[in-house]
Amino acid sequence: MADKIRLGIIGANVRAHWAPRSHLPAIVASPEYELTAVCTTKPESAEESRRKYGARLAFHDYREMVASPEVDAVAVVVRVPSHYEPTKAVLEAGKHVYTEWPLGRTTGEAEELAALAKARGVQTAVGLQSRVNPALIYMKELIETGYVGEVMSCLVSLVRDGALERPSNRTWQRDADLGANTLTIANGHTIDALRFVAGNFSRVASVVTTQARQWWETDTRRMVDVTSPDNVLVSGRLANGAVASAHIATIPWADSGYRMEVYGREGTLVATSDESPQLNEVRLQGAQGSNQLRELEVPSRFVYVLEGMPRGAPYNVGQMYYQWARAIRTGQSSRPVFDTAVELHRFIDAIKQASDTGREVNVA
Repeated sequence: MADKIRLGIIGANVRAHWAPRSHLPAIVASPEYELTAVCTTKPESAEESRRKYGARLAFHDYREMVASPEVDAVAVVVRVPSHYEPTKAVLEAGKHVYTEWPLGRTTGEAEELAALAKARGVQTAVGLQSRVNPALIYMKELIETGYVGEVMSCLVSLVRDGALERPSNRTWQRDADLGANTLTIANGHTIDALRFVAGNFSRVASVVTTQARQWWETDTRRMVDVTSPDNVLVSGRLANGAVASAHIATIPWADSGYRMEVYGREGTLVATSDESPQLNEVRLQGAQGSNQLRELEVPSRFVYVLEGMPRGAPYNVGQMYYQWARAIRTGQSSRPVFDTAVELHRFIDAIKQASDTGREVNVA
């Protein structure tokens, strides 16, 4: 392998949403990588991306990029329904792969990809970037070292804006079967951050509901039906005995952002942000033996990226790329990997099952 990991990105269109917002600026600012190749669905957009980000190669067929001997590793940054095929192609080529969350449209797809990755012996990463947010890593350490003492209860909420009017190229997420909605994405990231910090659930009850059952398509001038959930209520007990609750919602106006609270016998920790914790900086406060929260400074040892890494969405993505590069170089993987994604897919299935049946579900 060359001095730098030669990286290719599938889904590098400069007019797309997530890749130019996060992955591409993060890679450009990451010294561990050379952005060798970009891939989109058309030659023109691939060439546009190549020129803008300084890649050496441009492809409009991901199969050709995956087969290129010039590429060591691949990031799959496309819409959720399209994660499976390119990720599988990368794995079959025996190359390292970073796929955004959700790993698959279904748990079955995620399980198949994780099994194939293990069989091929490559290093994987999945885009659960809350797990590399410096403030949340520190929060996890504080809990594990006794800052709050015995954890008694946890509360997390994420209320984000979701327009009821949007153009047709942004209404595809209305179909729950496509796997990209509030349950899988917003709830997935938020509930995973709670599990990462405070521990896994042992049993869960839930309400998963679609409150806005239609959206207005501004270009077609018609109402379209929505089956994707936009409100998720979760309550249950963690494996450590603590009780926990969560409310994740997509609403039309004046969202309240993110808040996670962990209460113990000795103290309290509170993490807040204007956006989901994988997208933005998180403010951390704590109290021990008092009712007064104070600001907690996050130690620099939890920051992996260099000072030039852009703030906002690229920052935690950059943290992920650093960890993935270290895994590729050393052969020692660190979470979140594809197995982490499978665990979360299964837990989301348990949340859905609890809602569908109206009964509490034991979590394996």
